[in-house]
Amino acid sequence: MKFIDEYRNVELGKKLIARIHQRSTQPARLMEFCGGHTTAILRHGIRQLIPQNIDMLSGPGCPVCVTANADLDKAIASAHLPNTIITTFGDMMKVPGSHSSLQQAKAEGADIHVVYSTQDALQIAQDNPQSSVIFIGIGFETTAPTIAASILEAEQKGIKNFYIFSFLKLCPPVIKAILNLGEVRLNGIIGPGHVSTIIGSHPYEFIPKEYGIGCVISGFEPLDILLCIDKLVEQIEGDQPQVEIAYRRSVKPGGNRRALDLMNEVFEIGEANWRGMGTIPASGLKLKRKYQRFNAEQIFSIDPGPPREPKGCICGEILRGIKMPTECKLFRRICTPEHPVGPCMVSSEGACAAYYQYGVN
Repeated sequence: MKFIDEYRNVELGKKLIARIHQRSTQPARLMEFCGGHTTAILRHGIRQLIPQNIDMLSGPGCPVCVTANADLDKAIASAHLPNTIITTFGDMMKVPGSHSSLQQAKAEGADIHVVYSTQDALQIAQDNPQSSVIFIGIGFETTAPTIAASILEAEQKGIKNFYIFSFLKLCPPVIKAILNLGEVRLNGIIGPGHVSTIIGSHPYEFIPKEYGIGCVISGFEPLDILLCIDKLVEQIEGDQPQVEIAYRRSVKPGGNRRALDLMNEVFEIGEANWRGMGTIPASGLKLKRKYQRFNAEQIFSIDPGPPREPKGCICGEILRGIKMPTECKLFRRICTPEHPVGPCMVSSEGACAAYYQYGVN
């Protein structure tokens, strides 16, 4: 199968692993900023294959996980508005908010539909003209263009009952925030693959220039990740940090121009609330003034009350890379995928869920 079998070739993998072992002579700490990478690294046992002097940390790369409770509470509260249909991606259903979850709200009678795209949500709005249809817009630059396209289509077709919560976030600003916090000393960044397919590699140039460490954008197959690590090791050993692409079949330096144009037409950059990190300036996407009639926060009166974090949950610290899932006292004991306490155990891209499914070593 093209782009699958080729990137799981055992012999090529052995050669890359041997080269990494041969090249790597000093301690190195790498962080991935994509939940898909976190899952792939654990599923394929990458940490056990590379030298012990290379430490790999998971960052805030899961869009479900980084959604703050304050935002999640708004979405859950809106489900109880009269004559309202909530549409959401499935991995948001079980995420616990301060007092409830979308799954619990649905059990209590709220009209909540799991959709696979914003087009599904828009179709529900067309089919139910007497109801207000709200789409919970979470994600990074990857999902933003499709949400923007749905807004433009709703405007073109004159659909008056379609709204979104824009909890969209941007990846480069959170990388900068993690580096500025300085809680973990990083030697290299594994750049997100899907996000970079949209934005390209240019937005990461600040990493080597301002922080003196490298960034290599990776795909999601075993050889992709090993090649990325190999390139980072080469940069570290040669003290030549730079931005490189190890996922050229998908990522171009300038990104996807059409997708970027869609985002820029509908959204403007604003602050965003991140779980575990609070408000980060210029790290979110908000609807421009001309599209405010689609803004659920502006249209509906929603007051979920002050947010609160689940007792004992350390998702915020896990997202910042300062603690591992196995350091949480709730992990596997109280917090499981069936009964999650925090969002990192809910999403398939969450670090806790990945550690739970693929082991803890």
